Amino acid sequence: MTVQQFLEEQNKAIKDLHIANAETSWMAATTGEDEWNRKTAEAETAYDLYLADPERFQQVKTYLAQDDLTAIERRQLDSLYNGMVSNQVPEEDLKEMVELSTELIAKFNTFRATIDGKPVSENDVREILIKSNDLAEREEAWHASKQIGKEVEEKLLILVKKRNDIARSLGYDNYHQMSFELQELDRDEVFSIFHKLKDLSDEPFREMKQEMDSELAERFGISIDELRPWHYADPFFQEAPPMKELDLDPFYAGKDLEKLTIATFDCMGMDITDMLAKSDMYPRDKKNQHAFCTDIDREGDVRVLCNNVPTDYWSVTTLHEFGHAVYFKYVDRQLPFLLRTCAHTLTTEAIAMLYGRFGKNPAWLQQFLGLEKAQVEELTPLIEKSLRRQMLIAGRWIMTFTFFERELYENPDQDLNELWWKIVKDVQFVNPPENVDYPHWAAKIHFTLVPVYYQNYLLGELTTSQLQSYIENNISKDMFTPEVGAYLVDEYFRPGALYPWNEKIEKATGEKLNPQYFIDQFVVQALV
Repeated sequence: MTVQQFLEEQNKAIKDLHIANAETSWMAATTGEDEWNRKTAEAETAYDLYLADPERFQQVKTYLAQDDLTAIERRQLDSLYNGMVSNQVPEEDLKEMVELSTELIAKFNTFRATIDGKPVSENDVREILIKSNDLAEREEAWHASKQIGKEVEEKLLILVKKRNDIARSLGYDNYHQMSFELQELDRDEVFSIFHKLKDLSDEPFREMKQEMDSELAERFGISIDELRPWHYADPFFQEAPPMKELDLDPFYAGKDLEKLTIATFDCMGMDITDMLAKSDMYPRDKKNQHAFCTDIDREGDVRVLCNNVPTDYWSVTTLHEFGHAVYFKYVDRQLPFLLRTCAHTLTTEAIAMLYGRFGKNPAWLQQFLGLEKAQVEELTPLIEKSLRRQMLIAGRWIMTFTFFERELYENPDQDLNELWWKIVKDVQFVNPPENVDYPHWAAKIHFTLVPVYYQNYLLGELTTSQLQSYIENNISKDMFTPEVGAYLVDEYFRPGALYPWNEKIEKATGEKLNPQYFIDQFVVQALV
């Protein structure tokens, strides 16, 4: 069989498996029904078993050793190889991992925390942490947001250890190291960048947080030393609390988030109405409470799941998810299925973040949310300050998660609860609650759903700053133009996974990933 025939066969088979997996997991997320959870597990197992076939894996390695491959052939074979390595284990091990993961995800999808014995949604908890001045109510809501951690901790640790066992059987130190390598990420380089960012942002973050903590202490009538995790606006302190001088939520009252999002992409020459028609945008019982985007068939069936209410948070989230969506939609459909997707998770996160930042863009607030020019001019310094706060807070949160996850896989038997709060204190400067002997960390769904993924959020933010700088200096100072849209579609979306991620960034911006753009935009600026 020639390499062309082999790749044609693999593209067809993986397309069918991908579609079955994407459709069943969408149904599981939108219904929470056991039947769809079971079908999702079956589809994931079928996919993994296909990639596990040792003869097929040997064929891939044999073809990769050829010297006469075209660039597009080698790229497809690399994609196959990276997807197959982790599946070269006994069938029963693969099935056990899928079943554990599916069971845990189903628990996250359907679990509802309780306050005073009454079920509450994540939106309810978020509303209390943003709006309430009742300290007892805040503390109770924060603890409620962590209840899921206790529910999943035991099986999550079994899954972590199972992942490690499989990685070691394949010659890796642990699952974390294996995942970085198969994602084409240099782990030492990525952690070096993150530690450098931490060191550079320590003082700006400390100053910003002291100012913010003073505001919160004044708001709640307590001392700064008394501040605890429930005094912040997000259960994991990954979002900046609203500034007392800047509350954008009232501007969204009566607004249609779908229309705002359509208009934003439309002005850049991108149509999202076809994708919106297939999406699931509003909360209901048993539905997944988070937000995500999925490319069902890599031929235009792209869907977004949200739980929208008219707030700043959900507006930003909707823009973010449709950033993913347009990337998927505009990948060149002439590419083989294996390459008809984003170059890397971090490259699609970069686009999602580019759009998510529009919620703190004065020009966007005036043009799309309808604020008066004078109002925007008055708010602009506060909006810019708010975005810097958010970027510093988000950056430190991503470091916290990433540093902890590495330690989790290095030694899952250590005191993880104590380790979590040690890292939170060191990186986020948040005082722990009185009782740290509780798996607060396990309440974050990403440990279960997308392991060893979180570093891509910060790499994405770095890419966003580099991309934004390139656009403003070479395409248009005004982001909301057809020229900017055409650049993104032609130079960033259309090539799909044709190039390795850093080569793709270099082709689009003229240089490989350079953290300096993010540092200049948010870290240095915070000192001004």
